[in-house]
Amino acid sequence: MPSSRDLPLTGVRILDLSRVVSGPFGAMILGDLGADVVKVEEPERGDESRSYGPPFQNGESAYFMSVNRNKRSIAIDLKSADGIALVGRLAETADVLVENFRPGTADRLGLGYEELRSRNAGLVYCSISGFGRTGPDATRPGYDLIVQGEGGLMDITGSPDGPPTKVGTSIADLVAGLYAAQAITAALFQRRVTGTGRRVDIAMLDAVASLLTFNAGIYFATGKGPRRRGNLHPTISPYETFEVADGWINIGVANDKFWALFCDAIGKSDLVADLRFWSPSARVTNRNALIEIIEPILRQAPRDVWVSRLSTAGVPCGAIRAVSEVCEATQLVSRGMILHTKHPKAGEIRSVATPFRFDDQSPRIPRPPPLLDQHRLEILRDWLPQPHAGDSSTYRREHL
Repeated sequence: MPSSRDLPLTGVRILDLSRVVSGPFGAMILGDLGADVVKVEEPERGDESRSYGPPFQNGESAYFMSVNRNKRSIAIDLKSADGIALVGRLAETADVLVENFRPGTADRLGLGYEELRSRNAGLVYCSISGFGRTGPDATRPGYDLIVQGEGGLMDITGSPDGPPTKVGTSIADLVAGLYAAQAITAALFQRRVTGTGRRVDIAMLDAVASLLTFNAGIYFATGKGPRRRGNLHPTISPYETFEVADGWINIGVANDKFWALFCDAIGKSDLVADLRFWSPSARVTNRNALIEIIEPILRQAPRDVWVSRLSTAGVPCGAIRAVSEVCEATQLVSRGMILHTKHPKAGEIRSVATPFRFDDQSPRIPRPPPLLDQHRLEILRDWLPQPHAGDSSTYRREHL
């Protein structure tokens, strides 16, 4: 098990002013990489996601704990001049600041990029928002559901004859956090050469739109947008979801080699010579006829039998697993992807690790998600310059 000294961002200080999902998730990734992440929270209730639930584990929100491990918490009132001043002092010794206020809010608080850069030229300042710092929609609030719709994901998700459907996780928030962590790391790398920080602007809408990839490519090439197709692939078949005797499986026959193997595995070798299915494009053109043949065969055996049979034959396939199955999966457990840690109030908690591997080491045991203001004394001790012997005790009276 690696120690924090083995991790790439050991020694990097992250001041996390963000809340709920996008910023906290991105900051947690940096913490998983070894950074010292200080989470600044509102004194009365903290990050509002602390109240999200049920479920709660001994009063602690499972939602909050899922995106806030490897952090220390300090409560600071950003509505007070003293609170703003304290955050400014912390920013002077930080390497990175992450915030996801609505654009303009940080500037009004006196914690904007220009102000803090004048006090810390090396600061990497990352802002995450729904629609970015510029453009006609810049001031709109950014919520995951709204951005999934505005970014086109819901238009291509769901059954062809059904309504637009959101992705089953907070994908707009999470991918924005991923991009934020990547951009911050790149800016820190560049700072080694230039000595100066950068302003990083991450818009959830931009992040979601970037995921359209070949779907956007279809529109750019044809002038026509792709339609919802459920689990069907627009240019490959059979590459989709099938019902079996006791559940569902995915089958990915992406080329002629896999097509021949698949036909043998289901006992229909004669399909290889069927002119309706002789090429990948022919199988797409005649998808309906092909599915009518395949579906009854696959319903004859249970999920695990088909996964075993097709895998043995060399055909890409996989079970459609419940979240409960994934969280207990032998493959993930064996790779150290299910983390166990002791929380001071919630007791033992589990979470899914960030999927980085360095030198084949499993993830380290994480610092548990913090209680509100749990680390005030040690944060102020570690981050703020200490008064010299004989100095006034104002610092300790005001901040400890």
